[in-house]
Amino acid sequence: MEIYENILETLGNTPLVKLGRFFPGPATLAAKVESFNPGGSVKDRIGIAMIEAGEKAGLLKPGGTIVEPTSGNTGMGLALVANLRGYRLICTAAEKIPKEKIALLEAMGATVITCPTNVEADDPRSYYKVAERIRDEEGAYLPYQYYNQANPEAHYRSTGPEIWRQTGGRITHWVAGVGTGGTISGAGRYLKERKPGLVVVGADPEGSIYTSGPEKQHPYLVEGIGEDFYPETFDPSVVDRWVTVGDRESFLTARRLAREEGLLVGGSGGTAAWAAVEIARELGPGKTVVTLFPDGGRAYLSKFFDDNYLVELGFLERGEPTPKVREVVQFKQQNGHAPELVTIDSQQKVGAAIDLMQQYSISQLPVMRHDSSGSLADVVGSLQERGLLDLVFRNPDALNEEVAAAMQPPLAAVEADESLDEVFSALTGGSQAVVVATSGKPTGMLTRSDLLEYLARK
Repeated sequence: MEIYENILETLGNTPLVKLGRFFPGPATLAAKVESFNPGGSVKDRIGIAMIEAGEKAGLLKPGGTIVEPTSGNTGMGLALVANLRGYRLICTAAEKIPKEKIALLEAMGATVITCPTNVEADDPRSYYKVAERIRDEEGAYLPYQYYNQANPEAHYRSTGPEIWRQTGGRITHWVAGVGTGGTISGAGRYLKERKPGLVVVGADPEGSIYTSGPEKQHPYLVEGIGEDFYPETFDPSVVDRWVTVGDRESFLTARRLAREEGLLVGGSGGTAAWAAVEIARELGPGKTVVTLFPDGGRAYLSKFFDDNYLVELGFLERGEPTPKVREVVQFKQQNGHAPELVTIDSQQKVGAAIDLMQQYSISQLPVMRHDSSGSLADVVGSLQERGLLDLVFRNPDALNEEVAAAMQPPLAAVEADESLDEVFSALTGGSQAVVVATSGKPTGMLTRSDLLEYLARK
């Protein structure tokens, strides 16, 4: 029988998933999806590590109390272990965390104390200082993920080796959000030991101390990453580059991932994905960018997955109806730029594809598979002008090869009845163009220049 002794044995070995629709290439972009951990986040890895470190050091006795400042995920990771080993758990949290996270922690038996969000880290009301007070008053064990070296060590021992194994050592860039710094530092140190030339990139919210400095830091909405002080668990020498990402980009990117890749991730996942695309755009074939989605999106349904929430922040417009995707396609047709949809069959030759692209002055071409009757069946890939140039320059005989051998992943797809926000989000992300579908059937294509011309004329 295949039965685990307890839920903790299912921790780790989370899947690495290619983001081929979100970022069509030519570099490979993949994400480690940490919501597959039993507690739903990457923090499960450090929850057990920090409790075991406390037990080993004699700081946590049987039946004792654990207290931890958390944005929710570390609390859940600690709760898994605390419940199995008979400890009481108290979590202090900033008021900005979603009600779903508080409900989850309470469902696991934790006591949750919410504290003001917009106060300094050393303010007695901050969730850091409240946790310290409880530690002192009740003699509780404070793992303190911001100072506990079991945090980065857990990622050195698990996350880093998993990524190395899953990529077969072909990873070239490691992009991760930076909160406590444990994930990027621990995994980054391991990966650099295996491949000294590997580039480590930190994804940071606008306003965080890491990229804004102490003088220019300010509040932001993304949870779980960024800081207002420098944690001891962060090793700055590991990070080679930084990418700063705004709240709007983080939230809209997370929404895109759900619709384009079927990945429901948190706002910090949106931050990481946006930063990873910024890096991947600079790279060519043979490069592998790996990022990490710290948690899932179910805890944020009342936040950025709610249109009203984004409207109130000014991240989405309300008032005049947002134009539909089909309106841009119709505008394109009325101006006589191209047939509604230009495609090529996967079995045709690369040379024919280039002729087609030149005929219609297009730089992207969806690759289709046709059924036995000759009707379009589905989109199986795409051809990009840049990729074809590289291919034919290196191998002129490639003109006679089948398109299937040269195609890249499919372009992002949007439904014709969706708002123009979806196209804008896709085209300002990793996609050069999007396929427009009607009831799931491809019917058109829009590029960045199509959208620019539409907006300029309107």
